[in-house]
Formats: sequence, structure tokens, C-alpha cells
Amino acid sequence: METSPSALQSALTDYLASHNISARRIREEAEQRRQQAAASARGNGEAENANAGSVPITVGSASSGRGGSTGQTTDPQKTAKKKEEAKAIEKIKASKAFKKRKKDAEDSDDDDAIARAIFEERHAPLPGQMENCAVCSKRFTVTPYSVAGPEGGLCCAPCGREIAKQRQGEQPKKKQARKQTGGVGSRRTVQSRILDGDRGTKSLSTLCVQTLAKNVDMADSLGDLPEHLVDKVARIFSKRRLLKPETLPLFSQPTTEVLHIYDGARLGEQDFISIFQVSPKLRRFKARSAIQFKDEVMDYLLTRDIELEYFYLHGANLLREDKWHAFLNAKGRNLRTLQVYYTDLHFGDETIALLKEAAPNLSRLKVENNQKVTDVGIEAAGDLPSLEHLGFQLRNETNSAAVVKALQKCGSRLRTLSLKVMPLLDDTVLQALHQYCLALTKLRITDSEHMTDQGFADLFNGWLNPALEFIDLQKCRHMDSTRPRDNVDNIGLCDQGFRALMAHSGHKLKVLNVHGCRHISQQAFEEVFSEDATYPELVDLEISFCENVTDFILGSIFRSCPRIKKVNVFGCMKVREVCVPRGAVLIGVPNAQGMVTEGDA
Repeated sequence: METSPSALQSALTDYLASHNISARRIREEAEQRRQQAAASARGNGEAENANAGSVPITVGSASSGRGGSTGQTTDPQKTAKKKEEAKAIEKIKASKAFKKRKKDAEDSDDDDAIARAIFEERHAPLPGQMENCAVCSKRFTVTPYSVAGPEGGLCCAPCGREIAKQRQGEQPKKKQARKQTGGVGSRRTVQSRILDGDRGTKSLSTLCVQTLAKNVDMADSLGDLPEHLVDKVARIFSKRRLLKPETLPLFSQPTTEVLHIYDGARLGEQDFISIFQVSPKLRRFKARSAIQFKDEVMDYLLTRDIELEYFYLHGANLLREDKWHAFLNAKGRNLRTLQVYYTDLHFGDETIALLKEAAPNLSRLKVENNQKVTDVGIEAAGDLPSLEHLGFQLRNETNSAAVVKALQKCGSRLRTLSLKVMPLLDDTVLQALHQYCLALTKLRITDSEHMTDQGFADLFNGWLNPALEFIDLQKCRHMDSTRPRDNVDNIGLCDQGFRALMAHSGHKLKVLNVHGCRHISQQAFEEVFSEDATYPELVDLEISFCENVTDFILGSIFRSCPRIKKVNVFGCMKVREVCVPRGAVLIGVPNAQGMVTEGDA
């Protein structure tokens, strides 16, 4: 059946009209392409591109015979684009990226599909550009999360969600990873518990305290918890930096008598004032990192009828010395303990001299990291009539004569003595200890560079003082930087002093620290911890950087000390493999974990 020309023209007219194509539009678009091609030719100097770009659109082509068929609308731009894509895909097939992708895609043998995927990745629209949806042809803005269509291109958000759901349904379900029962950092947590002496199953009270710390925002008060549990809560709050103005009311109540603040860095001036407002029965007050404990706080404390027996202040370096004098004159009669740390230049010799009259019942005085107290203040401390516990760590140089004069006055009453980082002290201090101190249970002398081994031996040999329970002589050693091993004069704690120490106090000693006393020989260690020796009370031993400690000596220590719980051996490079008894822990071993433990207590 032949188609008439009129019918053919009518069908073509209807087709063009349905697609919104008119002869005028075709002419305008052709003219526009000619102009663009001409401009491109002028810019690049290539006439061929201008000729190629001026090809008009052929709307229809008739056959030479009577039975010619209808032509199809062709777009030279689309044709050229497809040719360019084909050339680019052929180049991709010869690239290394294509070969690598094909090697990884074991389940696909279609080279064209792989090459087209690489082409689309390289020519994908950037986020922020406009694109037509590959599914519904809607215009949308490309984002970094746009989903690729099933046949290439990108999809709009609604179509992308549908495609994502379909793909998730086709993929097999992944096997869930096994949940770690220990949790992140479980090994460190276990080791921390061991070092804190908390072993085995946690007690009910410990679990309750930890639960409270995790849900602190839900707590209204601590109720009627005993004092030791409240202190445990305060320590956990400090460790986790939870003590702040919102949680301070948990500890400061109208009935509170003991308040220990282990980290007051987040508390302000008004927060400290509120403590003395709320707690009129306060007897013991301790605050560490109390930076905002200023003059105004002390002024308010002086207006309150609070009788403090224990006053511990750390880091209050903005509190002036005249406020200290006012506090001691007003509240010193009831004071039994005064411990002051990091007060810089605002607590000096005059304040210590005032204690004799203002605080006659003071039994414990400790001043550390102070820049103002001198030998005068140390001598004045000996005048305190009720003093039993004395401790100093000063920035100013301390001479032996001042310490000797203080011991002459109060040595017979002292039960504990702590002299930290005093390199100038010599054997005269040890002689004064031997002569005047007859009731000590704790002795600490550190970083001495002039005390000799003979001086330590003379101190402990024939000393009428009962056996000590706590001895700390760390870093009492020879400090010649040029030849540190050549200790001709036996400076520091060496063999004789160590033997005399253990012979005098070994049977009652609980804590011993000889950290850095590197001149104690291997033979002395072996003699002290021999087969016949027994030290039934020793639980904590610090022998770090004692270079002559070996595996054999450690084994002898564990045998001679049946109750030993902790031994520190940092820097003891001769320690290799030691069998640690059940319930003990060896810290500082040169291995991955840094500690060795066997079993539980």
C-alpha cells in the first residue's frame, strides 16, 4: 500500500508538533550553531571545526522512490557527543585503571560496562551543579550523596532512596561482628584496678559508687553514705573531672563535717563561699587545685562560726599572707592539721612563727612547693609545742644547721618527718635524728647529695628509735655529672647503710623506697634478701634504677617478703624473666605491658 505525499506530510507535521518542534525553531537553532562554530573557528584557527559545526538538522529525508519512508530527527551535537564518548571509552580500555578494575571485578566480563563506569566516574557532575535525573528526568541539584542510576547517570533524592532500598534488599546480610565483652581500654582498666589494690570481683559498694558517677546528672544527694564511701565518690569525680558547680551540692550539705575536694579547678570563688554557707558543722576541709580560693573566700570564712580542725589548701596562690594571719588568729585555737601546697610567695616565715601562739594545738604541719619559707621558718617550726608530724619541700636552699636546730626542739615528739628535695643536707642531720628522734614511724629524706653511706649506717646502728614502718630515701646518691659511677667517698645510701637499715627496721617495715640509689651492690641485695631473711610486713618496694637488681634478687625478694604486693623495677635492665607470686605485681618490666602479675590475691 502506497502512502500519499500529503498523508506523509501530515504525519510528519503531527510528530513535530507533538514534540514542540517548528520550522522556525529549527532555523534558529541551526543559525545559532553556525555562529558558535564560526566563533570557535576564529578562536582556534581551525576551519574544519567551523564547517563541521555548521551542519544543519535534517528533519526528514525522502527516498528516491515513490515508496520512501519517513525520516528521523537527528541532532549533530548528540551524534558528536556520542562519538567523543566512544573514543574516550576506547582510550579507557587501553588504560591501567581499566585493567585494574577488570581484574578486581571478577564477576563481570563486560568490558564496555566497566569502561563506561570509569567514564561516568570521571565525567560525573560535581556537587552543586544541575543535572537531569536518570530515572524520572527531573532537574535537580547534584550533592555528594547523589545515587547513581541503574543505567548510568545520577538520580534525584526520591529516586535515589528507592534505588538504595532495592540494592540493600539484593545484598546479602552482613555477619554481625562479635561484641567485645571487655570494652575499649579494658586492659588498662584492669591494670589500673590492680595498681589501686582493687582485685577480684567488685564489691556492691564499688558498683554503686561507679553507677552514681556514670549517672551524676540524675543524683539529688548522696544520702546517708558513710564517710569512706563519700570520699571514694569524691575521688572518682576528681578522676573523671565531674566536680563542678552543679555537682558540688552532692558533697556540701548542712550536716557535712568532712569535705574533701580533690580537683577544684572548675569551682569559682562563689562556689567556695557556698561551701561555708551551707555546711556550718564543717570540721575537716581539703581542697586541691583551689585556684579561686581568694581573699574574699577567706573573708567570708572568718565571718562564719566554723571550727576547723583540719585545713588542707592546695594551689591557692592568690591568697595573701595577711589573710593567712587573720585566719590563724581567728581559727587557730582549734586547728590540729595545717597543710599548705603551692602558695608561692604568700606563706612565709612570719606565718610559721605565728603558729606558736595562734595554733598551740597544731600537731601536723606540712609546707610544700613554697617559695618564701627559709631556714628561719624551719627553725620556727621546731617551737610548736604539740608538733608530731613535720614536712617541708621548699624552693629556697635549706641548710643542715636549720634542720638540726628544729630537731633539737621537737625531735623527741616527732612521729613522722619528711624532708623532700634538700640536696644540701649532710650527715649532721642524720646524727641529730639518731640523737633526738626516738619515736619516729615514718622517715623521708630525698635527693640528698651530701649524706654519706657511713652517715646512714651510723643512724640505724644502735638507734633507740623503734623499727620504722615507712622509709623513703630515694635519690640519695652521688651526683657528679662528669663521672657518676665513680663514688669514691660513698655518697648516698650504699651497702653499709642499706644493710643497717634492713637490720634495724626490716621486721616492721611496710613501705621501702630506695629509688635511684644506684650504688647498692648486687652482693648487698643478695645478703639482705638471703634465704634466712624474712620481712613479714613489707608490702611495697621501690627499687627502680638500682642497676644491680637481677632476676635472682627479685626471686629472693618475693621469697623473703611473703606479703609483698607491689615491686617497682623501672630502669633495672638486668631483669628479664621473673616468676611473680600470686597476688603480687611487678611494675616497670621492659615488656609491652610494662608489668607482670600472676593470679589474684
